[in-house]
Amino acid sequence: MYRCWKRLLVPLVLTTHRASTTLAFRQTPFLRKTTAATTASSSFRKTTTRTNMSTTATDVIPGRPTWQQTMLRIKDPAASIKFYENLGFTLIDTFDFPQYKFSLYFMTTLPAGETYTLKPGTQAAHDYLWNMEGVALELTHNHGTESDPNSKPYHAGNQEKDGFGHVAVNVDDVYAASAKLEAAGCSFKKKPDEGRMKGLAFVYDPDGYWVELVKRGDNANIPNEYNFSQTMLRIKDPKKSLDFYQKLGMKVLRESHYPDAKFSLYFLGSSNVPDGTDVKTMFAPVLELTHNHGTEDDESFRHYNGNEEGRQGFGHIGFLVDDVYAACDALRPMNYGFRKEPDGGSMKGLAFAYDPDGYSVEIIKRGGLDFGDVKKE
Repeated sequence: MYRCWKRLLVPLVLTTHRASTTLAFRQTPFLRKTTAATTASSSFRKTTTRTNMSTTATDVIPGRPTWQQTMLRIKDPAASIKFYENLGFTLIDTFDFPQYKFSLYFMTTLPAGETYTLKPGTQAAHDYLWNMEGVALELTHNHGTESDPNSKPYHAGNQEKDGFGHVAVNVDDVYAASAKLEAAGCSFKKKPDEGRMKGLAFVYDPDGYWVELVKRGDNANIPNEYNFSQTMLRIKDPKKSLDFYQKLGMKVLRESHYPDAKFSLYFLGSSNVPDGTDVKTMFAPVLELTHNHGTEDDESFRHYNGNEEGRQGFGHIGFLVDDVYAACDALRPMNYGFRKEPDGGSMKGLAFAYDPDGYSVEIIKRGGLDFGDVKKE
């Protein structure tokens, strides 16, 4: 039986992927300051819930931006792929870079009945990946970590000031899903009836990342056993973060405020989601932004973004656009900066922007790119 512990990430530049093998530490207790806002289904008194109070920003950057990936670093691809396949994910594409000693694995949940016949790693699979409408997990593996007894685990998040919280899948029955995963040898951070938040669970993946099991809404019409449903990041200033992600084509589908516990949740999704949609009935995932009240007034406060030395695990989220250069030109006046400009490093034509919290946001050309391409004037 394998133990459900591992990690995910996406590339920055080909020469920086080796940095993803640095230290990670064990998970810490389920503390409010780092995890209280992981879900709206808690015993905390909720005074305000709004649905679709915000719409997509009118000044969306050019190029039809769509959220396409969440990247995590992993130690052992075989274990991670098996774990996520057991959660209903399909391996849709792979990239191998032997000269740089890393590989990428892209997985997503497909609608029930949709058979995926493309061979990962082929041009047909690449074309599917870079034109997909959904969101994939990008698992980044630095070669050799799976067999190196001295290899340190990746940092799963959820320690003091960590920004990344978890990914999640929705299910019809959290208790049944938890029992099935436990029987398969998985370890849990929280079982459905533990703690104050009843009816939800957090299972560890092979690298120790938290995967939340969330009960679907009563009106959900999703035959899948599991569907990829969220990525959670902690934010310092909701006003800045919501503005940034609305400019990337997202809209606020739901917000919930818990003044007694001093946190708020903002659920963002694609701009084409109909107004009034219950996020727990959606097949596509949402970006859950968690705000612990008061951090916006503390000039010295910052979250760790998952790419710092000794805390690497989560790497980035990514968006597809029609024109990377035009998208970056539109983001530049926001003055959050870039980790990689489109023509920086060895991978031309893709970029990594910083969001207001310093998270890396990959900007990728829809339709894909040939690694090593140069900008055409």
